[in-house]
Amino acid sequence: MSDSRGASALRSDARRNVDRIQHAAVRVFREQGFSASLDEIAAAAGVSKATIFNRLGGRVGLIDAVIDDVVATELRAVIEDARSVVGIRERIRGYIAALRDLQYRLPAVNDVLLQEYRESEPLLALCHAGTDFHDSLVAQGRAAGVLAHGFMAADFQALARDNALALKHGGRPPRADYDRRTAFVLDGICSSSSASV
Repeated sequence: MSDSRGASALRSDARRNVDRIQHAAVRVFREQGFSASLDEIAAAAGVSKATIFNRLGGRVGLIDAVIDDVVATELRAVIEDARSVVGIRERIRGYIAALRDLQYRLPAVNDVLLQEYRESEPLLALCHAGTDFHDSLVAQGRAAGVLAHGFMAADFQALARDNALALKHGGRPPRADYDRRTAFVLDGICSSSSASV
């Protein structure tokens, strides 16, 4: 009888530890990105770093467990919001502005775009979904004639990756400067035609 209660207590204690680890990881990853210190996450959860490895298998297992709460839900929402915009020019501009906003606010978005943790299947799936959407936007924009001559899907991917690299390794500029640069990006990639398609 005591063995049964002991095993049950261990399971509930282990479950509480996992919950605390995941809660702490969501907060820390949202603030710092997926490369945040596991020591910091463990300390915030009140567990040892070894507990993260024992319960979740380490960084990649932790990313897999919390990616939806950290970044995937918001990134998917940005894509879905963009899909609902009727005019392709507005769809492209709105998506780029929303993606750049996410990149600024949530450092983990940059880890997704840079495929920093390729061992994480959910992270790669999210990255590939974004790439597919980028490709679709560029194809639609080119077909409608709203993109600058020569602008290709690879250029769209490079813009997102370049911004991710700059934010991850070069630091975040003041928000006003970042938003001003976003306007330059938007005005530079769209053709000068005023027709809305």
